[in-house]
Amino acid sequence: MDFKTDKSRVLGLGTAKEGVEHWWGQRVTSVALIPLLILFLFPFAGQLGAGHAAVLATYAHPLHAIIAILTIGVTFLHLKQGLQVVIEDYVPQTGIRVAALLATTLLCWLFGLTGVFAVIKIALGA
Repeated sequence: MDFKTDKSRVLGLGTAKEGVEHWWGQRVTSVALIPLLILFLFPFAGQLGAGHAAVLATYAHPLHAIIAILTIGVTFLHLKQGLQVVIEDYVPQTGIRVAALLATTLLCWLFGLTGVFAVIKIALGA
C-alpha cells in the first residue's frame, strides 16, 4: 500500500533514503562517547591542580593521546550531527538553512582539527 498523494507521486517527492543512516550515526557516536569520555576524564581529572609539566607528561603517553584524539573527533562528529538535525527541523528558509549547515560543519571541523592538532603537538613534545 502506498501512502503518497497523487501530487507527490508526480513530483517524485518522497523519502531521501538517508534518515536511518543519520539516526544510526547519532546513536553510534553517542554510545561510543560513553567509554571514551570515561577513559578521557580519569587521567584529566587526575591532573587537576597539577602543574603544566605534569599535564604535558600525562598526554605525552601514547594511550592517553589516542584516547583524547578519539574523544575530540567523536565529540565534534556527534555535535555536527545534532546541530544538523536541529537546523533542518527548525530553520524554514532554505538559504539560511544551507548557510547554517555549512557554518556549523566548518566550525565543527575547525574546532575538532584544532583540538587534535593540540593533542598531537603535546604528544610529540613540540
